[in-house]
Amino acid sequence: MRRFSQRNSLVTLNDINVTPLLDLAFVLLIIFVITTPALEPGLNMKLPVGGDARTRPDRDNEVTVQGLANGRFVYREGRPLDERQLESELVNAYRANPNLVLVLKVEGAAQAQTLVTLLDVCSRNGLTRFRIATQLPKRR
Repeated sequence: MRRFSQRNSLVTLNDINVTPLLDLAFVLLIIFVITTPALEPGLNMKLPVGGDARTRPDRDNEVTVQGLANGRFVYREGRPLDERQLESELVNAYRANPNLVLVLKVEGAAQAQTLVTLLDVCSRNGLTRFRIATQLPKRR
């Protein structure tokens, strides 16, 4: 009869086969790599459509600034202005009414730079009260 010492029984634990464990890990990795993009929808953006305009509280202090597709701007339904002229008009209007709220409207055919320019003019001159006008959602 053979006797096993405690030392020999511990030596046999070093022979654990990790190949099935690695196979399982790689299969799970492949499953996650394939299914993760299916869980995240792609960017299908059709903006802007906004909420109901009846919820605006400050209609008396609102002034409309429109950004045109040619890079010019229209202030208070007047004539087209360039950036410097618009900035001076906005500064004068803000000095006259510190509660001024700007409604920024940008044509759909205009570049994004037109809206960025409007926002930049507002931030340079301390005009922090503005909103970006959007289309109302279609009623069903």
